[in-house]
Amino acid sequence: MTSRRSSRSLNERELRLWKVGRALVLTFVAAVLVAGGVFYGLVVLLDFKEIGTTAKLDAKTLFDLVKLSFGVVAGAGALVALVVAYRRQRVDEAGAHREATRLHTERFSQAVDKLGSDSPAVRLGGVHALAGLADDAPDDNLRQTCIDVLCAYLRLPFSPDPGDLPGPLPDGTSPSEERRDAHQDKRDRYRALREVRHTILRLIGDRYCIPKGTQRSWQGYNLDLTRVVIDSGVDLNFGGAMFSGGTVDFGGATFSGGSVYFGGAMFSGGTVDFGGATFSGSRVDFLHVTFSGGRVNFCDVTFSGGRVDFIDVTFSGGRVDFGPTAYTGGRVRGAMFSGGTVDFGGATFSGSRVAFRGATFSGGTVDFGHAMFSGGRVDFGGAMFSGSTVNFDYASGPAPHQLLSAVGTPAPAEVNLPSAWLPPIP
Repeated sequence: MTSRRSSRSLNERELRLWKVGRALVLTFVAAVLVAGGVFYGLVVLLDFKEIGTTAKLDAKTLFDLVKLSFGVVAGAGALVALVVAYRRQRVDEAGAHREATRLHTERFSQAVDKLGSDSPAVRLGGVHALAGLADDAPDDNLRQTCIDVLCAYLRLPFSPDPGDLPGPLPDGTSPSEERRDAHQDKRDRYRALREVRHTILRLIGDRYCIPKGTQRSWQGYNLDLTRVVIDSGVDLNFGGAMFSGGTVDFGGATFSGGSVYFGGAMFSGGTVDFGGATFSGSRVDFLHVTFSGGRVNFCDVTFSGGRVDFIDVTFSGGRVDFGPTAYTGGRVRGAMFSGGTVDFGGATFSGSRVAFRGATFSGGTVDFGHAMFSGGRVDFGGAMFSGSTVNFDYASGPAPHQLLSAVGTPAPAEVNLPSAWLPPIP
């Protein structure tokens, strides 16, 4: 985790009660003030005249005073009972919380012990146990601790795939049966431990897709996946997730296969960081995603294969940083830039095709300053520029395909183009 949640710590949840005498005095004072305020309000509301001073004290009035005295005593007793009941309830709640915390700690220790087992099956059980503990945690800090441990397991180094079974030796002879069996056992263990890692990623994705505020939702909690290797065979699904607080950190992570899906996700607060990540064969989909707040960082990302698609995405607030990054493929189709800041400054478009077809620039700021268009095809066909400040200052290379047609002639004042791209003045 790179930030701390603002929830109360365990120490702050400890039982804090005033002494009985102080609580009773303050309760009586509050009751008298409230009763006096109500009485005065009724007098004003009913417009009573002055009380006569010549009236005599008869038996009926004396009886009413006695009843009033007993009423005051009864009210005082009720206040005492209320204070005592409140203190008892607070003591019971504190005791229940301590007991829940104790049981959680015992289960947590057992689950962590399973993660360190030599058996992949036992580790897998520990993963599910920790995820269940996070769902049932009695407070936010204990849930965050379970999430921290799962993320830490993903960051641990692990042995790479040993590859296929060995073929003939250099001298032409076949490997011994013992060597072949040892290699097969090594590869089976690699696959089993990889399944443990993939299970953690799937559990994280599932919890982030659950609506915020429900018991099993992890939205708003911090994930630290820095330098995690996400290899082939796993699909990480954040579809419909809401990132409205906390930090999700993929900084330096490696995506070497599979796919990462953010379809329908909303980024309205907090920080999501892909800085320095490597996508060497994965597909990352941002379909119908809304960026309306917070910060999303794609700086220094390496795309050496696969594709990253931003289709029907809305940028209406916050800040999204895409540069400096080398882009070798991807689509930004039907995107709407209507607010916030989207920064492609210093990005390199050097291969394959990157399409901004049908994008609408109607607000906010989109910065392509110092970008390099040195190869492939960057396409702005069908894009509309009607209100955003779009900056191509100091961009190098040929003008992107159909950019000048989309901008129009003369270019709007809010669209800054390099002089080399502008048509010659007749």
